[in-house]
Amino acid sequence: MPNYPEEMVAPMREELTQVGFRQLMTAPQVDEALQRPGTTLLLVNSVCGCAAAGARPGVVAALRSLGLRFDQLVTVFAGMEKEATAQARDYFEGAMPTSPQAAILKDGQLLHLMQRSDFLGHSPEEIALTLSEAANRTLA
Repeated sequence: MPNYPEEMVAPMREELTQVGFRQLMTAPQVDEALQRPGTTLLLVNSVCGCAAAGARPGVVAALRSLGLRFDQLVTVFAGMEKEATAQARDYFEGAMPTSPQAAILKDGQLLHLMQRSDFLGHSPEEIALTLSEAANRTLA
């Protein structure tokens, strides 16, 4: 059972889908997406303030303003699609579950993970730069 009404989270989902993120709603969809060859950016979306003020706008800025590119952009929503979110976090190699999270993966292997502390208190511009630097460093 989801924690929040869908009409409440719909704008938060749209913030990502309008820039090309695909919603993963089930655990099998997560496995299918994350086991694909290539580079993936996965965002664990959330209703929290640091997702609204930092994570979503920071990721969007990295894609739009800094030209960051991945083979696929996918997202799960913490507190909504609980099995999909748990399955996505299984790829994070034992990291504590936080919301939000942003993971860079290549061929299903975690290369970089941003946790809540990487978003909290940081501007979208700082987050975009951190994500871009991590992608450039790990995908080079």
